[in-house]
Amino acid sequence: MSGLFGSRWIRIYLVPGAVFQSVMIGGGYGTGREIIQYFTSFGFLGGALGIGIAFLLMATVLALTFELSRLTRSYDYRNFFKHLLGRGWIAYELMVILMFLLVLAVLASAAGNILRENLRIPYFAGIIAMLACIGILTFYGRELIAKVLTVWSLFLYVVFITFFIIVFAHAGDTIQQQISTGEIVAGWAKSGFKYGAYNMAAVPLLLYVARGFETRREATVSGLIAAVIALLPGLIFHVSFFAAYPEILVKPIPVYWMMNQLGMTVLIVVYSIMLFGTFIETGAGMLQGINDRLDAYLTESRGQGLSRLMHAGIAVSAVSVSAILSLVGITKLIAEGYGTMAWIFFFIYIVPLATIGLRKILTSNGRQPTA
Repeated sequence: MSGLFGSRWIRIYLVPGAVFQSVMIGGGYGTGREIIQYFTSFGFLGGALGIGIAFLLMATVLALTFELSRLTRSYDYRNFFKHLLGRGWIAYELMVILMFLLVLAVLASAAGNILRENLRIPYFAGIIAMLACIGILTFYGRELIAKVLTVWSLFLYVVFITFFIIVFAHAGDTIQQQISTGEIVAGWAKSGFKYGAYNMAAVPLLLYVARGFETRREATVSGLIAAVIALLPGLIFHVSFFAAYPEILVKPIPVYWMMNQLGMTVLIVVYSIMLFGTFIETGAGMLQGINDRLDAYLTESRGQGLSRLMHAGIAVSAVSVSAILSLVGITKLIAEGYGTMAWIFFFIYIVPLATIGLRKILTSNGRQPTA
């Protein structure tokens, strides 16, 4: 990696957070709907406290996961869960494949709709463009994916901050008045915890970003920074939404609604491109985790992983299947099943990590076993 990515500091402390944010942000976060549902609907202070709960959970899980990955040299989810669950590792694989297909189905549907509604590009042309981009990224592998996701994360922040500045310039007084009420609606803690828990499900798919960690400090600090990078846009949205509170609570796509209300025509186009790119990132980031899992298994069993062409072929096939699923009503099933999946992942990943994983970390004294 050259240039900016030649810096070890960037690779250790920024790239993991950028990759995690890019995979996490997806459709619900990117449109602002998740922020409304899990945070803003609980009042300004209630939502801010909920974001704090989500941060504490996410930072803890990321730090523990990165450190256990470093200690066990497990850079794919199969080997990671072998160390964490033993023979029970298959439970995570079964659930993550289901989640993976469902998330891709949502992304395929959302990508087609975003381009059609905001850029007048035909629905299937959007899906084909998404499929092609994901195929190219997975063909060239984890280094290109990490670079692209990091650069795109910076672009996300530019767009989010621009959105906030324009909103605050138009309605700063209204936002400040809402903040001063200190409203807290009951249920904020449970909502923040649930949000943090279900967004952790994909973390083991991203362990390829942990390959560069050499010390416990690097792994844990990177986990903390990753949680900040991932949640800061949510805080920006949360504050901005109080320019139109409580009316905005019932809007299905709050970010676009606010942009239309404030006449942000150019930003709508830019934001649509940003969101489409984020869908590609989410798909590519998760697919790289699947490819790394397959490579690790094949290397163990036959001494050689998949070719680049096979990586791209798997990606294209997965996106194609998910695009078909999105057309037959699977998206509704996803929306109804996310809550249940969040609790399943909590019990097969977060609870073992906080018990078995933490014990392994504490008894290791920070030293990796000899290879």
